[in-house]
Amino acid sequence: MEEPKKITTQEKALQINLSKSIYGSFAEIGAGQEVAANFFKVGGASGTIAKTISAYDMKFSDAIYGQGERYVCEDRLIKMLEKEYSLLLERLPHRAEQVKFFAFSDTIEVLNYERTNQGHGWIGLRFQTHSKGEYNDCVVHVKMHDNDPLQQQFAIGIVGVNLLFGCMFLSEPEDIMMSLLDGLTIRRMEVDMFRMSGPDFKHVDNRLMALKLVKNGLTKAAMFGPDGTVMQPSEALYKKNVLVLRGRFRPVTHVNVDMLLTSRRHFKAEPDVDRSKIVMLTELTLTDLGADGKIDEKDFLYRADIICSLGQTVLVSNYFEYYRLVDYLSKTTKGNKIGIIMGIFALQKVFEEKTYANLRGGLLESFASLFGTNVKLYIYPAWKKNSHELFTLKDFEEQLPANTKNLFRYLMDNNKLEDIKDANVSNLHIISDNVLAMIRKGEIGWEKFVPHKVETAIKEHGLFDYPYKIDRQEVPSDVAN
Repeated sequence: MEEPKKITTQEKALQINLSKSIYGSFAEIGAGQEVAANFFKVGGASGTIAKTISAYDMKFSDAIYGQGERYVCEDRLIKMLEKEYSLLLERLPHRAEQVKFFAFSDTIEVLNYERTNQGHGWIGLRFQTHSKGEYNDCVVHVKMHDNDPLQQQFAIGIVGVNLLFGCMFLSEPEDIMMSLLDGLTIRRMEVDMFRMSGPDFKHVDNRLMALKLVKNGLTKAAMFGPDGTVMQPSEALYKKNVLVLRGRFRPVTHVNVDMLLTSRRHFKAEPDVDRSKIVMLTELTLTDLGADGKIDEKDFLYRADIICSLGQTVLVSNYFEYYRLVDYLSKTTKGNKIGIIMGIFALQKVFEEKTYANLRGGLLESFASLFGTNVKLYIYPAWKKNSHELFTLKDFEEQLPANTKNLFRYLMDNNKLEDIKDANVSNLHIISDNVLAMIRKGEIGWEKFVPHKVETAIKEHGLFDYPYKIDRQEVPSDVAN
């Protein structure tokens, strides 16, 4: 069966204009004025547009939407949506029974004349799915990669039409999300935050939408906080000191928690770290979320629930190699200190030259990013195989091939690697895969390997195929306790 032909931006705008049930306003700040223009150009705009406004001057913008420290930010976008939507209800009550109202807003920064900034913007829609209904919100953040400000403006115009069309004619949130880049490519535009909320989208878990942004290639990284609220990475990490632990977390064990706590103590002690600006991230990569490109979304949400219950912020990324992750974080934090928490066996893969076979500069090129001026690795120990002796950086150096030993010594001498010497070695025998197997089989005793909050979450919600729930009568007393 042939795939249905995708309609063009102009066809989408015309279809909206010809629909007598869609009516609303456009408010655009900065370089986003191409969105409303698309509806005027195709004709029939009087049937759709109640008002367009472009508060380009900051004083005019403040007078309309209130003062703010920044203009291209989510807070400004929400104020625009609230103001414009309320005006529709206030001034057009006579149309409320015949139409679905919408308020479209964007606040955009394109490339400056010197090409020294990153083009980006916030785009939002407040809309009804039926007349006289409660409103819903769809909020998006985009990063623009065209090297010409005019092309960036055109691209924003396309995304804006796609957003309005998707929310009005598509029912599934993922379909709306995937339609945003119709007529564009990821090389031109990146969507790194997507959120839907409102009475018609109560079923939407925006953490899952964050995963799908990465999974479907709309961005390389997405974030959500401990409360499950999706976050825009550049805004959340701007000028922050970031400490990251990568893992599968199936489930979170005492070892994972100790890695975070001990590394944080080391990180806080660094002279170039501002303790008030530390952000801790637990990172899940696509490769750790599934095999052969298949991701179990239910399993992902299990892990998200557990990590969030411990108060952690989650980064979902498609940066399999550590150096790519660090390069991304360095640009996002604007050069502030970055700490990477890593088990010593993971460090072995970092030093294997075959890992970088497809990289022109090989190991040296990767290390330029991984061990940049603002980066430090905190190495968690392990037991030596078939031994009760700790495997630390000293032992690691002894096992390195001769051609990389001097490189390792350089990194040590320049404080780029540090042993976590205060690790709780009594927990080093805990293996996540073994704990997971015990949970699924309903075996007794797995509880002692995980934090109490993790145990509670697993039992209350039946996570990881746990065979009992603590509110069921059939739960054995030794399991329930």
